[in-house]
Amino acid sequence: VDDALLRTITVLVISCPHALGLAIPLVIAMSTSAAARQGVLIRDRKALETMRTIDTVVFDKTGTLTRGEHAVTGVATSSDDDDALLALAAAVERESEHPLARAIIRQAQERSLTIPSAEGFASVAGRGVSATIDREEIAIGGPRLLEQRGLSIPDTLVDKQDQWADRGAAVLSVIRGGEVIGLIALEDQVRESAKQAIASLNRRGVRTIMITGDARNVAEHVAAQLGIDQVLSEVLPENKSAEIDKLQRDGRKVVMVGDGVNDAPALASADVGIAIGAGTDVAMESAGVILASSDPRSVESVIKLSRASYRKMIQNLWWATGYNVIAIPLAAGVLAGVGIIMPPAIGALLMSVSTIIVAINAMTLRSLDLSPES
Repeated sequence: VDDALLRTITVLVISCPHALGLAIPLVIAMSTSAAARQGVLIRDRKALETMRTIDTVVFDKTGTLTRGEHAVTGVATSSDDDDALLALAAAVERESEHPLARAIIRQAQERSLTIPSAEGFASVAGRGVSATIDREEIAIGGPRLLEQRGLSIPDTLVDKQDQWADRGAAVLSVIRGGEVIGLIALEDQVRESAKQAIASLNRRGVRTIMITGDARNVAEHVAAQLGIDQVLSEVLPENKSAEIDKLQRDGRKVVMVGDGVNDAPALASADVGIAIGAGTDVAMESAGVILASSDPRSVESVIKLSRASYRKMIQNLWWATGYNVIAIPLAAGVLAGVGIIMPPAIGALLMSVSTIIVAINAMTLRSLDLSPES
């Protein structure tokens, strides 16, 4: 009776499900903690588990793959003096608060140009701005300003204007003395990190898609710079989630990455929604993962975390299950016939060691580097 009681106690101690019960929760806790310290907030545990199986990432264009702000990408003049034209434009735009004006001034400053003084600044909504420099009116604007003044772009600049317009650039005309003396092209700049993010995902065999409301020629120009696999252009905000649903019906595991109110339904529809740091509150509420930064390379970091977490879960489950398969029969006295009997104290020690091993294995996730690879 005493021997049977000892074996019963040992079996109960050995089979205490600490290791098995902690195998997965500990990994989840360590994963979310490590991610949070490195700027990745996991709001939904299911999102972390799903990321390892995704095969398609859909990026919103503006603010995610691009900076969301314009920069000067081209200057063309009849006199070939680009700097002089840019300096005149910066002088006129100095009093303007328009984002395109800020981009022109920033470019002039980056080129260390001397910006002349201007006076009599005037702005006409939807058309352009004007000011007087050295007693001569300088005006800057788009097609509506040219139409209002009955002007046209010189033949020498038409090809350049068409080339810029075809790729979606905003083209401003600089007017002096009743004629167009030059053109300035401004475009939303592609993030350098976006190119690296797309390349890394492609190496992993993940399909990359860009979704945008922009015209096809604009979208394809950006996609060509990034190496995007597929472009969904001219998509209305309310139709983005329908495009996600269509991909899922085709058997794709889809991640949606976005930052705006317009992206919220698509973020909620995707298998995993990822909101970038500069996103709106609505987008963040709809996402399972939030990135503290606006670096699209962090999407791959979440995939890396998900796969590492899954490996740790499997390792812990194998260890905890294997421990029980071997230790419980020993505690029950399967080898008692050959004189091997496990006392309760040894059973308690093995149970503790098993739990410690599971915990240590999970804690190795804290050293996982999630910083984006250059």
